[in-house]
Amino acid sequence: MSLLERLNNDMKQAMKNKEKDKLSVIRMLKAALQNEAIKLGNKELTEDEELTVLSRESKQRKDSLQEFSNAGRDDLVEKIRTEIKYVELYMPQQLTEEEVTNIVKETIEAVGAKSKADMGKVMGALMPKVKGKADGALVNKLVQQHLS
Repeated sequence: MSLLERLNNDMKQAMKNKEKDKLSVIRMLKAALQNEAIKLGNKELTEDEELTVLSRESKQRKDSLQEFSNAGRDDLVEKIRTEIKYVELYMPQQLTEEEVTNIVKETIEAVGAKSKADMGKVMGALMPKVKGKADGALVNKLVQQHLS
């Protein structure tokens, strides 16, 4: 089942169950996917393109959560946390920090990186392996630790 089909089924279920928050997030995700398809000129997005859209939406919400927390807007913080929870339902299982560390070590060895000057080479080889499965900031931090 494609992501769009899954979203449509979940949307129908959310309507029946009168889950307004979930319904709102599903509609937002569907719109983001459809906008991306239009932008790329495709009728259907590949799984990788869908993952890119989901990652972008998740990151936007996490950034908003940080901003609202800093501003003391507790009313909006809860709303964003709920949205993040629903977006993450459609994302692949996240890797643990230990799993990411192992992938970082393997990639550093594979590309023969020795110093922080090789960081771009490592990140270029590493990000496709963990795309959508690990937070980019965590990956960046771990690469810097292992290259120093």
